[in-house]
Amino acid sequence: MTIPGPKLELTDDQWREKLNPAEYQVLRRAGTERPFTGEYTDTKTAGVYECRACGSELFRSTEKFESHCGWPSFYDPADSDAVILRRDDSLGMSRVEVICANCHSHLGHVFEGEGYPTPTDQRYCINSISLRLVPAGATSAD
Repeated sequence: MTIPGPKLELTDDQWREKLNPAEYQVLRRAGTERPFTGEYTDTKTAGVYECRACGSELFRSTEKFESHCGWPSFYDPADSDAVILRRDDSLGMSRVEVICANCHSHLGHVFEGEGYPTPTDQRYCINSISLRLVPAGATSAD
């Protein structure tokens, strides 16, 4: 399967200007924040989670659930076209990486068949630093 190119393309230098070093490491270099340290791990605020790099809507709080894995977990993206899934064979294991469809920034990984009581039996394990929560009733410009 061929992955379509990103709609938003910036040079490496432009990404470095736009993101702080920690954001850049996760979003553009597929890093991972330490478990249980992210700002949205335990958040229960109603709203929309956007890509921190480009502002695209990715997930909604209505699909967020407690997985106790150390990162925010969602059972479904806000829109089936919001994210792209691609095989990730790094670190000596086979996983499925989740990237933003708009800018191809790294968000985290998705896992299936873990037995969580969700409608999809999927866990989108997403780095908090890859997201920006827009509380219900607010706009991303607020």
